[in-house]
Amino acid sequence: MKKTRLNAVHNKSGARMVEFAGFEMPLEYRGIVEEHLAVRTRAGLFDVSHMGEIIVEGPEALDCVQYLTPNDAGRLAPGQVQYTALTTPEGTFVDDMLVYCLSKPDRYLLVVNAANTEKDYDWVKEQSARFKVFVANLSDQYSQLALQGPLAEEILQPLTDIDLKQMKSFTFACGKVAGIDCLVSRTGYTGEDGFEIYTLSENPDVIWKAIIEEGTPRGLLPVGLGARDTLRLEAKLMLYGNDISEKTTVLEADLKWIVKFQKGDFLGKAALEKQLQEGLKRKLVGFEMVDKGIARPHYPVFVDDRQVSEVCSGTFGPYVKKAIGLVYLPIEYTEIGTEFEVGIRDRRLKAKVVPTPFYKREKK
Repeated sequence: MKKTRLNAVHNKSGARMVEFAGFEMPLEYRGIVEEHLAVRTRAGLFDVSHMGEIIVEGPEALDCVQYLTPNDAGRLAPGQVQYTALTTPEGTFVDDMLVYCLSKPDRYLLVVNAANTEKDYDWVKEQSARFKVFVANLSDQYSQLALQGPLAEEILQPLTDIDLKQMKSFTFACGKVAGIDCLVSRTGYTGEDGFEIYTLSENPDVIWKAIIEEGTPRGLLPVGLGARDTLRLEAKLMLYGNDISEKTTVLEADLKWIVKFQKGDFLGKAALEKQLQEGLKRKLVGFEMVDKGIARPHYPVFVDDRQVSEVCSGTFGPYVKKAIGLVYLPIEYTEIGTEFEVGIRDRRLKAKVVPTPFYKREKK
């Protein structure tokens, strides 16, 4: 297994370590529920150095990113970030990712999912051959920390020379954190305000320890992958392999908002236009359990006594205090309030389609 540069810190902290995407990563430190609630009410610190970082640079870098993705990267100015996808010609997902505009139009950073890094890099290299660009996988060089929660800005500001109050959501700036050169973006995977901190330093533990020291008196906790998953589900943030894949289109995944047909050609455009014209046959929806039970991934889903799907993501939401999940349903069963059944062990229990996200933070 690979290890992040913070591995020794996690082990010293008594984290329960597991294998994830080829890395030894912390699952939890003090318990998933406690860590989840810390992020929702105070702050949490994550090691997400397993994520992938791919640089696309050269005179046609913007053209290349525009071709690879359905969102309009042309709208990005230097210092801005965009949620988007790497799409196949069929309009399905190679991955979902963030695009950072480092300089326009010639340098972009793609931040991709850990389990897909090699696949994504190969895909980007193959598809970018027609453009005047250089593509490099810098994942092993970067460490990434995520500080998330309502107190994130208050905790981070004393440690950085970046004026965090001036940073809007989905923007970034370069500066020092705990004396170390970093790229800091106001982004995250929890549904909370917060920051993701990227560094090429060999010693990211200096940043980790400084944030822990600054944040602990305010109730900050280190957080593992377990709470990262429950937090992102409450906020209806997709997980590749569960909710999206090469078998699901961007439109079916209820992500039409990241598809900008008017921007010009991109991989999957024709397929998505055709699907839009013909009408969706299925769509991803959020649900909560009506009967008592927790729907887990891959549990069968029934409508009118026939199996139509299976649960994509499902858990008990520690903050919303409900059993929640995501599932693809035939389009005629996707209206809010529609009931269906989930097979849990040897029983079929009632669930219903509900609005998403399940949790939405109050904006200041």
